[in-house]
Amino acid sequence: MIAMLFQVDVFDETAVAAPLSVGSVLANPIVVLISVLVGIAFVATVVLFLVRRAYNRSGRARRAFGMVVLLIRVPKETKKEDEGGTSQQRIQETIAVMETIFSTIGSFKAERGALAWLFGREDHFAFEIVSHKDKISFYAAAPAAYRGFIEEQVHAQYPHAQIDEVPDYNLFSPTGIVFGSYLMLRRSSGFPIKTYRKLESDPLNSVTNALSKVTGDDGAAVQYVVRSARPSWRSEGLRIARAMQQGKKLSDVKGGTIVSSVGKELKGFATTKPAERKPQEPYRLTPLEEEMVKGLEEKAAKAGLDVNVRIVVSSADPNRAQRHMNDILGAYGQYNIYEYGNSFVKNAPRFQTVLIRHFIYRHFDTRYSMVLNSEELASLYHMPLPSTETPKINWLLARRALPPTNLPTEGIVLGHSEYRGHDYVIRMKPQDRRRHTYIIGKSGSGKTELMKSMVKQDIEEGRGVCVIDPHGDFADDALSFVPRERAEDVIYFSPADTERPLGLNMLEYDPNYPEQKTFVINEMLKIFDKLYDLKSTGGPMFEQYMRNAMILIMDDPETGSTLMEIPRVLADEEFRALKLSKCKTQVVKDFWTKEAQKAGGEASLQNMVPYITSKLTPFISNDVMRPIIGQQKSAFNVRQVMDEGKILLLNLSKGKLGDINAYLIGMVLVGKILMAALSRTDMEPEKRKDFYLYIDEFQNFLTDSISAILSEARKYGLDLVIAHQFIGQLAQKGDTLIRDAIFGNVGSMMAFRVGPDDAEFLEKEFAPVFGQYDLINVEAFTCNAKILIDNTATRPFNMKPYRAIPGPDKELPAMIRELSRYKYGRKRALVEAEIQERTAAAERASDSIA
Repeated sequence: MIAMLFQVDVFDETAVAAPLSVGSVLANPIVVLISVLVGIAFVATVVLFLVRRAYNRSGRARRAFGMVVLLIRVPKETKKEDEGGTSQQRIQETIAVMETIFSTIGSFKAERGALAWLFGREDHFAFEIVSHKDKISFYAAAPAAYRGFIEEQVHAQYPHAQIDEVPDYNLFSPTGIVFGSYLMLRRSSGFPIKTYRKLESDPLNSVTNALSKVTGDDGAAVQYVVRSARPSWRSEGLRIARAMQQGKKLSDVKGGTIVSSVGKELKGFATTKPAERKPQEPYRLTPLEEEMVKGLEEKAAKAGLDVNVRIVVSSADPNRAQRHMNDILGAYGQYNIYEYGNSFVKNAPRFQTVLIRHFIYRHFDTRYSMVLNSEELASLYHMPLPSTETPKINWLLARRALPPTNLPTEGIVLGHSEYRGHDYVIRMKPQDRRRHTYIIGKSGSGKTELMKSMVKQDIEEGRGVCVIDPHGDFADDALSFVPRERAEDVIYFSPADTERPLGLNMLEYDPNYPEQKTFVINEMLKIFDKLYDLKSTGGPMFEQYMRNAMILIMDDPETGSTLMEIPRVLADEEFRALKLSKCKTQVVKDFWTKEAQKAGGEASLQNMVPYITSKLTPFISNDVMRPIIGQQKSAFNVRQVMDEGKILLLNLSKGKLGDINAYLIGMVLVGKILMAALSRTDMEPEKRKDFYLYIDEFQNFLTDSISAILSEARKYGLDLVIAHQFIGQLAQKGDTLIRDAIFGNVGSMMAFRVGPDDAEFLEKEFAPVFGQYDLINVEAFTCNAKILIDNTATRPFNMKPYRAIPGPDKELPAMIRELSRYKYGRKRALVEAEIQERTAAAERASDSIA
């Protein structure tokens, strides 16, 4: 180039170099060609970089909208078998599982090639800790193609974690002030920071405690955008470690290249006189420097990841936002190794808008990139530990478990189970339902919704159903599930309907089954004992007089055999004489003539009458109950209801009836259903249609009949579905007979949210999958279930019942209710007249005998 710019005659010593003119230079075709090529190359480079920048931006936007945001929650409580080791050791072991996840990400081969250079790398992930609306949540964001990978890795290390895809959060408010900052390393990435293995406690506690101070509408987030680093990141750290092992000081080698190190050596050699030159003794490392060399090598020995660390704070108050930012930044001081390692420094860009945009879209900004190995990154981000006491953390309230692999594909649908991104439909076969279903849970936890869903399916599929509802809403909802074609099957029994009461004779029995008479009498004694606690207040005297009075009136139904006649047979000597004249049971005759009337005479008998009749007066003098229990013939035959698969809905709204009236009718009907089921012994087993009895708040209707149903009724096609709130309702006054019968015989069990005492009891049923904490904190409308499959109990799992939606026809339920009223009910005036006529007829008959 010099020869081209100056013309020099090497043979002429007097020649003087003369500059060439621009024209002469441009006239040279070689110069023109080179200039054009350089210009084209420059323009092409500029255009290429502009195109790359445009494609990078479009690629970032596409990647941002293609990322899946996953909320990760882990349970706080650990099971006893998961505990062990010293506290610090246990903390380190628990954090180390997150290191495995980052090691796997770091093992990815970094994307290379023209496409990665032009559009940008697409293999980055975001791990975030967000404090917003008084809750600290842990998120992971990944490209849609890597979603399965992230879920598998998290579940592999945190088996009980719950991962849910959620809409992206927004911690900004329209009127808020936003501050943002990056964290960078003070030295090159080859120098390590302090990790959890060298800290005495969980380092994440300091960060989450700072985030817990964010309250109200304020928000704060720490975002780690990571991707696998290229292998060359290790070279500098290893170079420094190798040089120091050869006797170099850190100040001599940390500056960078081999050229600079050689330059220092040559400079020292040149400034030293030959006579003074002596072999230089190698520098002896101090213990701290030896530790630093070890740290450099250990960092390089693990998987490395390119990392952006962004901290963003939003608040309506600038001072509060700055305070939150300072608190969070200060929490990272625990990772610093000041003299012989690395430390974090704040790097807040002047233009915050770019940082916020990158935060929102989870971009990876190479300008603020640093390399951390898997151990360092696990120290910065991992799931909260069971020992973490930071408030506001979004814990998983209860564990989730995988449903059994042999789930039935037929039968009634109980609900669905969501586990690790899969949705399983939970069904139960008819033969397994015969072993009965037990549901427990606090009020409002979802028990009734599960029962509604089951009732709806039974009704729609033409099965026989009975619903006993002490509140009324369940029965009304069940009525709305009835399709038009089954309207004739419905018996809607609402005792509060005083205009057309349905009859329910509590002492009625089928003469074709004489054994039912004894069953009815025993059942009535149990019911009155339940209502009045007769074992402690009445004793055998009440039972003796009540039993003989019932037998006496039941021997002659023609002159009346309802509860209305019991006070009369006790107090009215003439009516008793009429009944005795028609009595077929000699033992009963002897009682009344030889014991009751002889022992003290009629006056002594009259002393017993008030005590016994006081237990009956609340019913026979009640304007609501009298037209129901005073009818000689019941409005429906329970055996016929079962055999024909009808729909019996019993609305026992305690708000309208009162507790004692509702309980009496409910217990009587339970007894009649059991009596009808046992009478099916005259049918061949294959002809016995399954009949499903649903009892909500069934502790109100507890008698020994429940025990009999659980142990025997399944043989006769009576399938029980019972629900209540807590176990203490089953063990009244220390009597655990019914409780033991339930847990000893019930086949399938669903536990919604329960209290601590119940959780302690039920833990034995749901171990080893669920503990007390899981039973207490199960989510709303979710239950822990243990069901039968082919008569074999399964391992417990989680289940959510489907919500039963009423039919679209709003007028149909009212029409069916009216049809039932007119078909099975009678006008009140007619009922009262019948009762009066029966009484008058009995008086006339008594007079004729007298």
